[in-house]
Amino acid sequence: MESYTPKQIAKALNVSTTTLRRYEEQDLIPVVPRTDSNHRFYKSIHFQAFTTIRALLKGYNIPIVYEVMRMIKNSRFEEAVWIVNEQQFHIQVEIQRVEEILTMIQNAEFTQYKNVKLNECMSIGEAAKIAGVNTSAIRHWEIEGLINSERNNENGYRLYSIPELRKILIISSLRKTVYYIENMKKLLNDLDTQKYDKIERSFQFALENLNNQLFLQLKGIAELMNYIHFYQGLNS
Repeated sequence: MESYTPKQIAKALNVSTTTLRRYEEQDLIPVVPRTDSNHRFYKSIHFQAFTTIRALLKGYNIPIVYEVMRMIKNSRFEEAVWIVNEQQFHIQVEIQRVEEILTMIQNAEFTQYKNVKLNECMSIGEAAKIAGVNTSAIRHWEIEGLINSERNNENGYRLYSIPELRKILIISSLRKTVYYIENMKKLLNDLDTQKYDKIERSFQFALENLNNQLFLQLKGIAELMNYIHFYQGLNS
């Protein structure tokens, strides 16, 4: 069976040998054999394992990739495949969400969202439930000056108007693609001044990113399936 030095694989995958050792230390790959002089050498199964890790990391978060690779090492193939499949479902949900909110922005009559009739004033819990976020996230966005609330005169609780809920929905959809607070503030200002074309461009950019991530995930899955078949062949 063909063998490789760490430098050969590192060069082929454009990573450092330190990165390869880190993957090994994280228990992501099969046991690595050693020479008589105690130097690592990798086999084809390791090359495919490293290739799979690098491909998956382009479309999935590190914890997911590490969990999947450890499952493969322990021959839990079906569970690993279901995990990556679940992540694709999350992207589909996110794409639908972005499209729904984009439609909402284009609709001047914003009186309901997802068949929920909106009240003129909503509590932080109600706003969080409608937007599908945690109340702590809304508090954080308010501290950052992205949204504003009024206070209930009777109990002092936060109340959010429909325009502020619209902002909450936009923030929740674009927070992964609009990284800087100042950029988000400009977008929300465009919303206040009804410059919807700029908002729409940001949503189109978000959709492009999600679609690109989907393609990267599919490429990662292709390498994952190659790795599983390789692994099964060696242990059959």
